[in-house]
Amino acid sequence: MPYIIQDKSKLHYRVIGQGSQVMLAFHGYGQGSSYYQPMEKALGEDYTIYAFDLFFHGQSQLHKYDMPLTKAFLSRFVERFLEKQGIQEFSLMGFSMGGKFALTLVEYMPQRIRELFLIAPDGIKTSFWYNIATYPGWLQQLFKRTVVKPEFFFKFLRMLHRYNLVHKSLLRFAHHQMDSTPKRLRVYRSWVGFRDLNFDIRKIVQLLNKHKVPVTMFLGEYDEIISPKRVAVFMDALDKGELVILKTGHSHLLQEVAELLHKKRTSNAG
Repeated sequence: MPYIIQDKSKLHYRVIGQGSQVMLAFHGYGQGSSYYQPMEKALGEDYTIYAFDLFFHGQSQLHKYDMPLTKAFLSRFVERFLEKQGIQEFSLMGFSMGGKFALTLVEYMPQRIRELFLIAPDGIKTSFWYNIATYPGWLQQLFKRTVVKPEFFFKFLRMLHRYNLVHKSLLRFAHHQMDSTPKRLRVYRSWVGFRDLNFDIRKIVQLLNKHKVPVTMFLGEYDEIISPKRVAVFMDALDKGELVILKTGHSHLLQEVAELLHKKRTSNAG
């Protein structure tokens, strides 16, 4: 898989499709660039998709694990990639945690973005769990200890569930992403490593409107992680925004979007 290097950090990507338009795509937590493979059928004739492995996922690596990724560093990295490929303009797609990467590029190079596709994106409203994981001091230390000794964490989750304070789909997500030490380490490194990827959403809206960037937002009706009401204000403030709700949860959303776009393309061709 091809990659670029900057300051001893490495960003891997895969190329999907062979269309004349360019799309940069960023996957969700616990995934890899291969999750964008279904988009080949949907968009591959119109777009060449460069799907990146996020840091701490796939083969991408930050030089120092405990070095938080800054928005400036990420944008320089992507700038270098665009220069190397001779790309001027591009479309953007971000799913879940990949939404933070997409929003970083909106902030740093809005004039180069042709269109933006956000799929249940993180970054528009930060979650309670994210705030806990990145909070300075003893809470962060407690979370770090969870990597090695998760019993207390799972006990705490079960208690929240018993009192209906957390939805069972969130419980399933937590169990699936934290059922081994390497997985828990990735959770910790990702949450702490991406803690500086925060956004002034009013500023993001202003940039998108100023540069007339069309935004399509895909959300899952049964998604307990990124719910429609959490992004409603953002969508309402956009001049060129379209919201699409699919009857699915968080995990299968990317696949569902690929199928929807494929159907749309087939019916347009017909």
